Amino acid sequence: MKFFAVLAFGTGLALSAPLVSERQANSCFLVGDQVLPKEVADIATDLQQRITCDGSRTTRSGVPDVSSGGVSFSSVNFASSSQSPLEFALDKFATPTPLRNADLATFQSQLDVYLATEAGIRSVGGNLGIKVPKFFLQFQVSRIQTAQGNPPTAPGAQVDHLLQKVLKNAPRESQQLRDQVTALATILE
Repeated sequence: MKFFAVLAFGTGLALSAPLVSERQANSCFLVGDQVLPKEVADIATDLQQRITCDGSRTTRSGVPDVSSGGVSFSSVNFASSSQSPLEFALDKFATPTPLRNADLATFQSQLDVYLATEAGIRSVGGNLGIKVPKFFLQFQVSRIQTAQGNPPTAPGAQVDHLLQKVLKNAPRESQQLRDQVTALATILE
């Protein structure tokens, strides 16, 4: 691990600042020593209280199997499927009709395990193929919140913005699947 050393004037005392933040060291799902982008580090800090780790099982890039609200990442892991990431997300994270009847807590727990696993993958410098289902889950949570009368106010959490995130990160997915996601963006009741 790299350290930056600063020599204190006149004392000969060396101070060091590790590249891994203290808050990063407190999350069971952050198993690597790569510095996280601020946004991801903030999400990891927010998730610390809701995520538990099963150290006896790993999922992607050596990250422990994480759980939140009764949902484990291994139970919703897109990589365990023969489907493409977007096809898996559309099937696994489908919403009921009417949308307002969706169980927001379950969708949030599914999103939490994806966010924690992505942060863990980033901490080891692993492959971020997890982005398509993660953004799709964020999109679904935003749709549900909107349908339930509590639309997100942050620009980055709104349905239209998240639709673009899904589509941008799914360039190799079929146009038919991409069109299905685009159609979902118009169903907000």
